[in-house]
Amino acid sequence: MNKILVTGGLGIVGSKLVAELRNRGNDVWILDLPHHHDEKYFRCDIGHYRQVEDIFNKQQFDIVYNLAAEFGRWNGEAFYERLWMSNAVGTKNIITLQEKHNFKLIHFSSSEVYGDYDDIMYEYVLDKVPIKQMNDYAMSKWVNEMQILNSQVMKKTQTVRVRLFNTYGPGEFYSPYRSVICMFCYRALHNIPYTVYTDHIRTSTYIDDCIQLLSNIIDNFKDGEVYNIASRDHHDIKTASDIILKYLGKDDSLVTYQNSEPLTTKWKKVDAEKTFKDLGYVPKVSITEGIPKTIEWMRAVYNV
Repeated sequence: MNKILVTGGLGIVGSKLVAELRNRGNDVWILDLPHHHDEKYFRCDIGHYRQVEDIFNKQQFDIVYNLAAEFGRWNGEAFYERLWMSNAVGTKNIITLQEKHNFKLIHFSSSEVYGDYDDIMYEYVLDKVPIKQMNDYAMSKWVNEMQILNSQVMKKTQTVRVRLFNTYGPGEFYSPYRSVICMFCYRALHNIPYTVYTDHIRTSTYIDDCIQLLSNIIDNFKDGEVYNIASRDHHDIKTASDIILKYLGKDDSLVTYQNSEPLTTKWKKVDAEKTFKDLGYVPKVSITEGIPKTIEWMRAVYNV
């Protein structure tokens, strides 16, 4: 049994990851910002070193999954102070305590680090091609990875980095800053207009598949490895919108079509075959299955 800390453990990915890791017999503790009732919960802002240090003075962990971060391109523009404190300073705090306490780290990066790269996104691309990250969120995520790489060289810390690609599904509550599928489902359900950027391609990963891949890392932890956490489900954004509208029996009168969104990656077509091989799992849920599951969850939650 591993003793595990999941930072950001109340989020859509974090909460389901905690549940799965516990189901597998691990002793799992949670760190996040709100007050919460779980008996193995720490309220903490990882951007404040004193708060994080206090936790590691009380408990020792074998593995830390570091999900705690401000999420999303536009959220990062609107709340850039929190973005940089949480994503860059917060990750540095975690790394500093890793160097002191010698736990294994699984750190959550993002597909956004691939920036304007317009070919298949293999994990090694950033080692060989100078990439222009296109917004503060993307920049902060690459800063995190560089901090980790430096620590691995200087302090011999053991870390696996994961880059998530457009995770969606039940459990993701709506806000204007959430994933594109979440936003489209919510707005279509509530007859709220939305914009589809027709030149953008995405690889969407259903939440349950994402969690299986992430949970399997601890059974095959390869120090220094980086994984694309993604499916094989490549599609343009209009396709996702069309699936939603068809399922709801609606036309596209709610939709405004534009070519592209400024400073946003157009092409996110990824290769994750190394991930599937190392972690022993291939995603099973396509968007034609996952979107209806997401809509039905939203119907229940929002009483639509």
